[in-house]
Amino acid sequence: QVQLVESGGGLVQPGGSLRLSCAASGSILSIYVMGWYRQAPGKQREMVAHITSTGMTNYADSVKGRFTISRDNAKNTVYLQMNSLSPEDTAVYYCTSGSGDWGQGTQVTVSS
Repeated sequence: QVQLVESGGGLVQPGGSLRLSCAASGSILSIYVMGWYRQAPGKQREMVAHITSTGMTNYADSVKGRFTISRDNAKNTVYLQMNSLSPEDTAVYYCTSGSGDWGQGTQVTVSS
């Protein structure tokens, strides 16, 4: 079990970019899957992207081609690079491990 802390959220204009980070309190080397989810106001939490320990990735259709998930096992950190952001991407973004750990979330607001 690890504690996860997200950072990098904020307010960005449509078309802009943000990079989210998820720092784990312990090693993620043995954690097969790490992922990002998001929850918009009034909506259910949804999967954004997953990455395995071997580097295989999976994305929600709504973010394919715009978001990139990566992990640095040496730094125990998972990243989410978000480009071409739109107001529909506004949500609280959560990091999660395959072991069921969740972070507190970081707010991303896309607005002009």
